Amino acid sequence: MALRARALYDFRSENPGEISLREHEVLSLCSEQDIEGWLEGVNSRGDRGLFPASYVQVIRAPEPSPAGDGGPGVPARYANVPPGGFEPLPAAPPSSFKPPPDAFQPLLLPHQTPPPSTFQPPSAGFPYGGGALQPSPQQLYGGGGGYQASQGSDDDWDDEWDDSSTVADEPGALGSGAYPDFDGSSSGGGGVAGRYRLSTRSDLSLGSRGSSAPPHHPQHHPSGAKSSATVSRNLNRFSTFVKSGGEAFVLGEASGFVKDGDKLCVVLGPYGPEWQENPYPFQCTIDDPTKQTKFKGMKSYISYKLVPTHTQVPVHRRYKHFDWLYARLAEKFPVISVPHLPEKQATGRFEEDFISKRRKGLIWWMNHMASHPVLAQCDVFQHFLTCPSSTDEKAWKQGKRKAEKDEMVGANFFLTLSTPPAAALDLQEVESKIDGFKSFTKKMDDSALQLNHTANEFARKQVTGFKKEYQKVGQSFRGLSQAFELDQQAFSVGLNQAIAFTGDAYDAIGELFADQPRQDLDPVMDLLALYQGHLANFPDIIHVQKGALTKVKESRRHVEEGKMEVQKADGIQDRCNTISFATLAEIHHFHQIRICGTVTKYIVL
Repeated sequence: MALRARALYDFRSENPGEISLREHEVLSLCSEQDIEGWLEGVNSRGDRGLFPASYVQVIRAPEPSPAGDGGPGVPARYANVPPGGFEPLPAAPPSSFKPPPDAFQPLLLPHQTPPPSTFQPPSAGFPYGGGALQPSPQQLYGGGGGYQASQGSDDDWDDEWDDSSTVADEPGALGSGAYPDFDGSSSGGGGVAGRYRLSTRSDLSLGSRGSSAPPHHPQHHPSGAKSSATVSRNLNRFSTFVKSGGEAFVLGEASGFVKDGDKLCVVLGPYGPEWQENPYPFQCTIDDPTKQTKFKGMKSYISYKLVPTHTQVPVHRRYKHFDWLYARLAEKFPVISVPHLPEKQATGRFEEDFISKRRKGLIWWMNHMASHPVLAQCDVFQHFLTCPSSTDEKAWKQGKRKAEKDEMVGANFFLTLSTPPAAALDLQEVESKIDGFKSFTKKMDDSALQLNHTANEFARKQVTGFKKEYQKVGQSFRGLSQAFELDQQAFSVGLNQAIAFTGDAYDAIGELFADQPRQDLDPVMDLLALYQGHLANFPDIIHVQKGALTKVKESRRHVEEGKMEVQKADGIQDRCNTISFATLAEIHHFHQIRICGTVTKYIVL
């Protein structure tokens, strides 16, 4: 007998491989076994694909309960419960997450009544070891940036500066097994001066559409009831919107303490939202690259001297320190474009040309960092600029560990944003601006690539082709001078010398051509490389904002259908506004430095 199922709710496919369902529609199942909460089947229109198992009820023929099986037969509404029942779940520790009372109610049709509360979920069905309902905050909130610090050559972590501890190894740190209590009673969180409990959690029922979704959330209530609709999760759990924590924040799952100093303010300027200016602007020089050794000369590296203008205290950093800083910033700020570092090089790391080029690239990078109102004031960046690691190793390691245990990442980062009133923001206008900026960045990226290719080709011709051609001309003039020297007449000496000098002049012109790219084209290409890094960051930033806007549209549709309360939909829109404000502020800063910053300064010079 073919397996069939009846759709309990409408479902709209959003990804390839899914099929849409209509309420009360009868489907043919390819298999009764679900795959991480999804079933495969064919709908009434003949489309075959995946759909959520919680959206349907398997249709079974009534069978008498077998005698002597140890208990009564399983009712039809418990179609997904194995006949043998479930083993009781081990008691969770006091600090574990406690699901709401109705979290494990079976799916019922509108005319059915729930059975006595003897149902226990199977411990094997939950991927959170030991059977305790204790999901990882990284799974629930998103893991922040996907950046992995590059490894290799002299920039590896090969000394005591880096040990094996990570954020996940520290108790209570984001990404560890601990889960913050919803009421703020988690250890170490209460009673801290200057810290405020912020939470976007609500009683919004969140639909699970991916294996990363916590299975303890109730997925649906009987259709037709107020607030029964859910804002679905993205199926792709590896998307930037999910990994950055944007989805968890918009859906109201973020909860944490925000210190006064962690607040990031977006204000309304003459051209729209912008980051609040840094009240203490500064610059930082990078000089004196020096080759140093350790392990009795077995390990060599280049050290750079940094001197911030607001402290005037020099500190020394290796490239691996810059690499570590970039990883922390890229993880912490999902809607801020952190400029990319100059690329590494496998060979020739200690050649003068490479060291000089890397230093220039780091100077461009530092100028962009110091000019950003948010990045310049970030604690980890200030620690990088001011802590003398060579003389105070303990203070340096403490600051490093503090940065790696920062809890204001992922979904919690968005709690730190302080934005103007939402009434000043029109989502349709925001969407239009974002689309316009997306087209602009695509065109700028293509043009930058073309200019970079043309400049590289022209520089190559200057260094090799032009120099060689001028040297040929010079050599020809010198050959003529040598021929004239065969004439022993005294009055021809001046002419012979003039011809020889002409040949030398052509050689000098060739050298000038070879050296010219260092003066103009090389700085242009270094700057283009930095901006290409920015342009590579913005698709992910835009994706986070677009994902939030999609959730707003979905919640509005549920309100129009009478399936969601207006208050819950307004909460989703408010959180989307927060992300939109930050995105627009970052776009404004990009245009500001593009027009009034480093590009203009370079052209004027």
